Amino acid sequence: MPVGCAQTQVAAMLHMRRANMSRSRQALAGDVRAVTQARSRRSWPRVSIWQGGRDRTVDPANAEILAAQWGELHGQDTAPRTDEVASGHRHRTWGRPDRPPAVEIWTLPAIGHAGHPVYFISFAATPEPGQQFLDVVEGQVAFFERVVALHPGAPRPFAIGNCQAGYQTLMVAMLRPDLFGPCLVAGSPMSYWQGVHGKYPMRYAGGLLGGSWLTAMTSDLGRGRFDGTALVMNFDSLNPANWLWGKQYDVYTHIDTGGARYLAFEKWWGDFIQLNGDELQFLVDNLFIGDKLTRGQLASSDGRIFDLRNIRSPIIAFASTADNISPPPQSLGWILDLYRSVDEIRAADQTIVYCLDHKIGHLAIFVSTKVGAEQDEEFVQMMDVIDCLPPGLHEMIISPRPAETPRGGFVTGDWIARFETRPLDDICALGRNSSEDDRAFAAVARLSALNLAAYRRVLQPLVRALANQPMADLTRALNPLRLSYTIFADRNPWMQVVRTMAAGVDAARRPVAADNPFLALQTQVSDQIIAGLDAYRAARDMMAEQVFFGVYGSPFVQALLGITDRTEARPPPGPSPEQRALQEVHAKAYAAKLKSGGFDEALTRAVLYVLAADHVLDQRCALALNAARRTVMHLSLAAFKAVVRDQAFLLQLEREQAMAALAVLVPEADARTALLSQVRAIVGAAGPPSSAESDRLLRLKQALAPPPRRPTATAAASGKPQAVSH
Repeated sequence: MPVGCAQTQVAAMLHMRRANMSRSRQALAGDVRAVTQARSRRSWPRVSIWQGGRDRTVDPANAEILAAQWGELHGQDTAPRTDEVASGHRHRTWGRPDRPPAVEIWTLPAIGHAGHPVYFISFAATPEPGQQFLDVVEGQVAFFERVVALHPGAPRPFAIGNCQAGYQTLMVAMLRPDLFGPCLVAGSPMSYWQGVHGKYPMRYAGGLLGGSWLTAMTSDLGRGRFDGTALVMNFDSLNPANWLWGKQYDVYTHIDTGGARYLAFEKWWGDFIQLNGDELQFLVDNLFIGDKLTRGQLASSDGRIFDLRNIRSPIIAFASTADNISPPPQSLGWILDLYRSVDEIRAADQTIVYCLDHKIGHLAIFVSTKVGAEQDEEFVQMMDVIDCLPPGLHEMIISPRPAETPRGGFVTGDWIARFETRPLDDICALGRNSSEDDRAFAAVARLSALNLAAYRRVLQPLVRALANQPMADLTRALNPLRLSYTIFADRNPWMQVVRTMAAGVDAARRPVAADNPFLALQTQVSDQIIAGLDAYRAARDMMAEQVFFGVYGSPFVQALLGITDRTEARPPPGPSPEQRALQEVHAKAYAAKLKSGGFDEALTRAVLYVLAADHVLDQRCALALNAARRTVMHLSLAAFKAVVRDQAFLLQLEREQAMAALAVLVPEADARTALLSQVRAIVGAAGPPSSAESDRLLRLKQALAPPPRRPTATAAASGKPQAVSH
């Protein structure tokens, strides 16, 4: 903030939130001169100002005032000498061209106030020779160990993984939960058989192809490498209307504005990767077809079982009902795989948060700027809040900020989040297999294992003997999907003719009127093409589903594979002896904490008690409680997290006894008054309390009220009133 903008702490906070733009440059420079010795123009220090465009703590206008203040001191004009934008970042400078800038501003549009070191892990286009899936998972352990070692005083890192990287990151956290803070997985499937009839046909692919033997043969033909174009083709074929027509027609109708965006996406989408055959085989056999991740049937190379219940930090799962690659039944079904009730989640000391969208597809979860500005920003803004949520199952709901609610305070942007506690029935309502469906998928898993064993014994030696590297390279180069990109690439000499012709067409273009009948006819023809391709897709998907269940749901086929109607296809994994022992220790420890603690524990318990009335935690209340954590309790985030978990468990186990014990935690009258005031302020941060919250506030006031003092025997005999001290 500019020098001299405030004389008190309150005024400084107000200026930080809303900068005063009314003062002149001369007055601003005078504030600096008033608190320093007189200096010549050359003796003032050079100033570099960095401001985030998404800063919700400091008004970005303060950066402009700073530039004006120090620009005046350096004798610079109002207009900058240079004003450039590179990679979306604006850079302005003031000063002489032959010297470093006297004043400069860097404006970073996507950066907020709180800065965090950020580390990335990305797939290379070609894998390391001999790389296995577990090598990647266990290699990430070393990566996170290094990150934690680089920041010894910082909280554990907030890990984010998309799609495959999501469940890989969680597998790392299962092995080393001590290295992780909250884990966000977006569009990441972990319960691979799950779905609903009439939707999400990709889960049938393994059965319709006879299992994973084709994966092995394709890798063998590629000399141990699997061409990623097959994965892209699987994705594209899910929506043939968009793949074959919609994308191209959209850029055709928006040729002046859509070309650059179309090419940028296609260059990224068409940069096909390769995988080691063994790496993909592990994925297909153990996850996509075997569905072993959430059933305690998958182990690391040293024999440790991958168990999501080992993760101690919050897990945030972001899914979309419009995602047909990783739909909610697969992205959230693992919760039902592991737990029979929310009480089991709480007993395991696990916090699970899920967030649903109903419009965006699979790729948009990762690359959409709208998702980045809404869900991703809220996830980051609410990071500390999520880390301190009590154990249980919560849905994070993000809503537009009401027009009558101004920005500022605990409203950090254009969206307001709230956390609502949910039962497992809400997850089940998103889609869940019947026991008959699970037996059909179990039949696929058994048939796949048989076919793969037969291929490896009979055909694999022959295929590997015939395959060679030149043939593998040629097969990859002639892949139809890859050719659809390379044929039209600039390096094709025939495209130089097209480039010349395109320049002529572009120069001769003339826009037609909006009411041109041929323009309307063009739109109608496009709509008919899309409708026809959508009808084909619906018929294809319906036939695939009917064939799948007709074959693998057949009692005869299942009997041949050793499956009967009594077979439990997906037995839920029970808690390990270590987990049961830990839960017993926790239960005994919480009983002892009922009347232990002081003001901090009492305030946290009271706030959780009142907010639990509606099973909703508004972001404004959560941020107000976090502010009280810093200014009233003076607790670190880790210490506060432990307090929240303890008090939430006490309220869950013995709510009435926990409330009655508040008077023991806060015996002084002044402290009780301060506690009630703090609770009202925190609960009221989101607006007037609801009727249920008001009832609990009244119950809280009664719990903290001092008991009426009995009159002494002398006073009772004389009938004189006695003063009562509190």
